[in-house]
Amino acid sequence: MKPFKFILLTDTHYFAPSLGCRGEEYDKFMQFEQKCFAETSAINKAAFQELKRMTDIDTVLIAGDLSFNGEKLSHLEFIELLKDLKLAGKKIYVITAGHDCNEHPFAFDETGRLAPEGTKREELFDLYYEFGFSDALCYDRESLSYVAELSEDIWLLALNNDGNNEIGHTYTSSQLEWIAEQTKRARKEGKMMFCMNHYPLLAACPLFDLIGDAVMPDADRITSFLADEGVHLGFTGHMHNQSIKMKVTEKGNRFYDVCTGSIIGCPAFMRRVEIIDSDTVKIESLPVPDFDYDKDGLTHEEYLKRQFDMMINTYLDCMAEDPKRLMRKLRLPEKAILEKLLVFFGKKLNKATLGSVCKLMLVKCDDSIKERGLRDFLTEIVRNVFTGNAPYVEGTPEYNAFMGVIDRFSPILKIVKKKVKVRGRPLDVRELLRLTIGNYGVDEYNTTLKLS
Repeated sequence: MKPFKFILLTDTHYFAPSLGCRGEEYDKFMQFEQKCFAETSAINKAAFQELKRMTDIDTVLIAGDLSFNGEKLSHLEFIELLKDLKLAGKKIYVITAGHDCNEHPFAFDETGRLAPEGTKREELFDLYYEFGFSDALCYDRESLSYVAELSEDIWLLALNNDGNNEIGHTYTSSQLEWIAEQTKRARKEGKMMFCMNHYPLLAACPLFDLIGDAVMPDADRITSFLADEGVHLGFTGHMHNQSIKMKVTEKGNRFYDVCTGSIIGCPAFMRRVEIIDSDTVKIESLPVPDFDYDKDGLTHEEYLKRQFDMMINTYLDCMAEDPKRLMRKLRLPEKAILEKLLVFFGKKLNKATLGSVCKLMLVKCDDSIKERGLRDFLTEIVRNVFTGNAPYVEGTPEYNAFMGVIDRFSPILKIVKKKVKVRGRPLDVRELLRLTIGNYGVDEYNTTLKLS
């Protein structure tokens, strides 16, 4: 088997700036956004120029959410970028996802929210036909999935699962039958097969299991099915986070989910992948290059991080200052008691330090972190969930303080574990939080995976 290299990126969320991305309503909208909006055209163009400069790699995979929210003009402009990349000698394979088929997208100008032309799901096959479907070995038009031969030894199983929202963004029975046919064919012909799927197949951390579409609803069954069929590696996106997670099926087969951050928001990375042999895959993470935009004197990494932190701080600010807005955003019932609780905890959060919380809970706190604000610490924890390689593992001062406080609630947590299940498993809050603040697996940026 000859080694094979490719670049993977995801969640390009291209937006045609001429549609409108300015005004007071736009500014309010962006306060709750992780990803950029007005800047997406500049970021995508910079990333594609970087791809054109890569002379040692001629294959590019893009794992869905190509447009910001399904605007027809955004699709058309993005396709022009793809065509330009193709003219530069690159082979391009894309899948579409939920943000690509919206018949009611939005834009903004000084008058408020606008309603540009959207895109129907049935239009996506023709729009992106030459970037996967045209030279596919086989495709399933109903699900917008296909199989492509990347090299004489390697097949790509490009999967789309946004066609039937009633079953929660998973695979239909007919699609599963189609997948089984393709994996059987790959095994028969001695081909290595890996998949690209927009939705995560393994949760980046147990906390994501509690979030509606942060991972496919029947991911455990699906990943076991894929791994036992000979597909041991999947590339995903959607959650805009960097993670590499692995499971072993009951039959002893491994499955890895390599989830990659959106190129238009922190963390903004692409993956450089080298399949060395059928059992060995080298993963490298490449930061999205600088882009041409007024970034207020910040580097592009600082600029994207500022947007991310503004999103988190907006939620925290609203707790104390505008709880009704927060309740509407989170679709919480607008009850007076809930509003008062949010204000109470919001104000306490703004004043608390790690030292003061530990003192209150009779937990030892290392002097090096006593003065650190609780709010800043929680903001970093949330950011670390998305940027990956969460640093607060056992033995660090932050771990000792945080988990020490959590352990004060152990009687309650034991009751929760007995009575509450998530995806069929007991909810172990302590373990969930432990694996949220610290990474105990492989390096989630640069690593070499063994598939068996």
